[in-house]
Amino acid sequence: MMRACTMEFKGNWNDHLPLMEFAYNNSFHSSIRMAPYEALYGRRCRIPVCWDIEGLPQLEGPELVQETVEKIKIVKKYLKAAQD
Repeated sequence: MMRACTMEFKGNWNDHLPLMEFAYNNSFHSSIRMAPYEALYGRRCRIPVCWDIEGLPQLEGPELVQETVEKIKIVKKYLKAAQD
């Protein structure tokens, strides 16, 4: 991803580094079977395009904690499988 961006942005690729980081953190990773952002926060990143979408379930309190714990278990399982 970084190589493609470096070629696209030519001399000023470092100005776009935050955008590349955002794209990387929100891209699907096959080793953990989700995006790093989702693994860390337990939910998909809500970018401005998604903020106006109604009907998306919002978790709060204990439900959010429980779902995050479950996501951590899944990520650990996939990381272990990827290392074996």
